[in-house]
Amino acid sequence: MDMRKLVGENTARIRKEKGLTQEALAEKSGLSQQYISGLENGQRNPTIVTLYELANALGVSHVELVDPR
Repeated sequence: MDMRKLVGENTARIRKEKGLTQEALAEKSGLSQQYISGLENGQRNPTIVTLYELANALGVSHVELVDPR
């Protein structure tokens, strides 16, 4: 599976499980809502720093964002 797609799908799933909107995740992570949207749609290539910021904002380990399940 494409890593961008995997990270995007996991981010969207976890965000929804936590009851967060893209806007709320953007605020918590310091990223823009447009970036979150692009990431969830598999159009962004996140850096390790971005993964760390997202994981912290979501309250999960960064490993969960790259877990193929």
